[in-house]
Amino acid sequence: MGTVTLDQAIDTAMQLPPAQQDMLLEILHSRRIEARRLQIANDARDSIAAYRTGQLKTQSAETVIAELRRALEDPE
Repeated sequence: MGTVTLDQAIDTAMQLPPAQQDMLLEILHSRRIEARRLQIANDARDSIAAYRTGQLKTQSAETVIAELRRALEDPE
């Protein structure tokens, strides 16, 4: 299958009857949610493995929040 541009995908979707357009939106939404869940699960699995091998250290919630705030204030 060749590469499809966003415009081509939209044009093709607009040729569908309204009910199928709605179905397509629901399918795309569900698939994006599932892809995000898998990404989160993989990230969690990697984080747990890093913690178990000593690559990550235990920190208090206050410390993590402070580090996040500093990172947001000084994005480099």
